[in-house]
Amino acid sequence: MNNEKVEEFMGRVVSDMAATDAAGSVVIGQRLGLYRALAEGPATPEQFAERTGCHPRYLTEWLRGQAAGGYVGYEPETGRFSLSEEQAFCLADPNGPNVPAAFLLALGTLRAEPRITEAFRTGAGLAWHEQHEDVIVGCDAFYRPGYVAALVSSWIPALDGVDEKLTAGGRVADVGCGLGSSSMLLAEAYPRTTIVGSDYHDESIAQARERAAEAGVTDRVRFEVATARTFTGTDFDLVTMFDCLHDMGDPLSAARRVREALAPDGTWLLVEPNASDKVEENFNPVGRLYYSASTFLCVPNALSQEGGYALGAQAGESAIREVATDAGFTRFRRAAETPFNVVYEIRP
Repeated sequence: MNNEKVEEFMGRVVSDMAATDAAGSVVIGQRLGLYRALAEGPATPEQFAERTGCHPRYLTEWLRGQAAGGYVGYEPETGRFSLSEEQAFCLADPNGPNVPAAFLLALGTLRAEPRITEAFRTGAGLAWHEQHEDVIVGCDAFYRPGYVAALVSSWIPALDGVDEKLTAGGRVADVGCGLGSSSMLLAEAYPRTTIVGSDYHDESIAQARERAAEAGVTDRVRFEVATARTFTGTDFDLVTMFDCLHDMGDPLSAARRVREALAPDGTWLLVEPNASDKVEENFNPVGRLYYSASTFLCVPNALSQEGGYALGAQAGESAIREVATDAGFTRFRRAAETPFNVVYEIRP
């Protein structure tokens, strides 16, 4: 046994343990508004306590831990902690990368560990609606910044003729819409277009309706409780699915429903995790993140449904293309991509 390799491996383990334990502190920072407060300016723990109304001893430990992880800055001469402009953008701005949302999602996911452990033995599923509330909220908050940054500015324009249709006034079905962020982004960008968002989770749809009312877009976006196989309507110019096809127990039936719901010249915008068909090419930080999420969320949800599929978050382009082809689509192309996602344009 090579002791140097043991030490190298244990160094990796310690780094992972530190990151895992730090997740709770990041979520505390989000729930208590600590990052937003620190973005107001540098502060000692005592000054930060006055600013936030929190206990100085807890804040001292929290600030030091955040500084040790490089999430906040520290000035030894003054004893003050601070956020750089870049850190504040990532940690305190909900329209930035919204890093705390990722940790909220991770902690919510891990709450299901006892049930997932048992599922390994039985093969049983765990449906999305059975997950902790933090999973639902965290998932929306984690993905929304990516949609804000790219959906209207680059993903829609990358599709053949879709931007023009929606600008003039089109019909969109947003399938698996969750809390409705993607639906409302489309409604705000294309005021002449009508959008129907659907999701099987009734509590998510209830929140989506509330958000739409607050945003003042109920005249052009509505939400319904329906699965990907039962959403209503036909002759849509665009059907969208954002990071949800791989969670379904029967993605083929969902794809067939999209095919029949589209207008003859309609487009299916499908956003899926950016994964290689070669397993070994997914052995990187993003792949590791998605395989872990898939173990706790995607595969369990698929196994809780009828259909026999469990694509998982790292299904790869070939598996997605096969589903589309089997459903009767004849045109399939990669229209855009980010480090996390691939945008497919699929047409009849």
